[in-house]
Amino acid sequence: MAYPDLVGMVVHDMAASLRFYRLLGLDIPPEADEDTHVEVTAAGGFRIAWDTLDLMRRIDPAWPEPSGHRMGLAFKCDSPAEVDALYIKVTEAGYKSHRPPWDAFWGQRYAQVLDPDGAVVDLFADQ
Repeated sequence: MAYPDLVGMVVHDMAASLRFYRLLGLDIPPEADEDTHVEVTAAGGFRIAWDTLDLMRRIDPAWPEPSGHRMGLAFKCDSPAEVDALYIKVTEAGYKSHRPPWDAFWGQRYAQVLDPDGAVVDLFADQ
């Protein structure tokens, strides 16, 4: 039986992307900044991978660069206060806000930030 195991992202600038995701708590070795493919295992065993545009075009020269928001990536925080603190940490590091923290009607504290490629990344915690 197949099951979800990995989410992959294609990025313009590997080092910039990895700096962003390190801020969100992923343990990514600094030497990975120069790689064309990087993969880490997050808490719970879920894997996240990054590939450069150059690598994708070497694999498939006809590969079209995606545009638009098609998939979401969400980071679960331990508390509503951690959502607020992580949002501040990310935006003070120079990354863009998509939506500042708010109390969502579905019972979670929520915020959204943009990674270096413009993908919306959710930060959330149960209230």
